[in-house]
Amino acid sequence: MAALLLLFCISVLTTSCLAKDKKAILLPEGIPSFVHEQDFETIDWEKKAVRLGDSNLIGNENRSAVIGADRPSLDGQKWMWHLWGAGQGTELTVAGFHKASRTVHPILVSTDDWTIKLGGPHNGADAHLPSTVRIPTAGEWAINLYADDKLFDTLIYEIDS
Repeated sequence: MAALLLLFCISVLTTSCLAKDKKAILLPEGIPSFVHEQDFETIDWEKKAVRLGDSNLIGNENRSAVIGADRPSLDGQKWMWHLWGAGQGTELTVAGFHKASRTVHPILVSTDDWTIKLGGPHNGADAHLPSTVRIPTAGEWAINLYADDKLFDTLIYEIDS
């Protein structure tokens, strides 16, 4: 009987320790319904955005990139989004995920805060659009991009100031 009680206590302690290690992801009110917690749980934090060639584009080759991300700022800043494989008129939804706090934030500064409509080709990309972004806190960020309500790509940036 004592062995069963000891086993039960160890099980409870182990379960509570594991639960504390994995903090829940906080999705804000008003986030589009097609954005899911699982999209952020599967982020590959080792796949950092890189400079593409000799350009000012920083992102993932032949998928998505941003001009302006090389000077990340906690204040409002202009970023120009570039997507390959998404055409003009595509609705781009942007959800920023702060790694340390495990919180999701709208980072677009616009009337919607989540979604903008892409323009035509630019800098070799199939679609592009400038926007103003605001990153609420410093740290490592995953920027999930959704094209027409489907997860399209994730950009990993370090935002310091």
